[in-house]
Amino acid sequence: MAGGSNNAANDAQPKRLRDALRQARIEAADRTGVVVELRDAEVARLEILNEALDPLFAEIPSDIEMFDRGLSQGDVPRLWIDMIAHVLMARDKRIYRLVQDTRFGRKVLAESHDIPAMVAAITDYVARRMVEREHALVAVPPLEIKAERVSRPRSRFWPFVFGVAVGAVGLFALALFVATRGH
Repeated sequence: MAGGSNNAANDAQPKRLRDALRQARIEAADRTGVVVELRDAEVARLEILNEALDPLFAEIPSDIEMFDRGLSQGDVPRLWIDMIAHVLMARDKRIYRLVQDTRFGRKVLAESHDIPAMVAAITDYVARRMVEREHALVAVPPLEIKAERVSRPRSRFWPFVFGVAVGAVGLFALALFVATRGH
């Protein structure tokens, strides 16, 4: 019987240290109830989410420089995704909130207490931003075409010659009209 339980222990996959550390941080953040330590709990939760986002940001091509992920530890700790979107903790300090700053104010894109759900929401956001970038790059017309059209100014010589000819014919007609009336 002892051999059977030993086989069951060998069949279970060993926990990775990173997973164990993450679980310990989650437990420590859940136990944090003191007001002074609430900010530290927020930072710890955001660090856990930041680590969970590592595989996503590893997939982004190196030539796309629009994402600058980082943790700011001001009065309200934030995990920045890019210049306009970040994750912060809700009032109860257990719910992650993905927000985007727009010209009309702050827009909540996703809320969840579950890290995989937030990783999925951030993945969707990153994908949408990359598609917007592709569309913006395609919409810009090549500069060569514009340069050709702008670099060909119209000639002013022929309109001048036409104006002189019309003026001369007009003066001749006026002189002829005055001469015939005077007789």
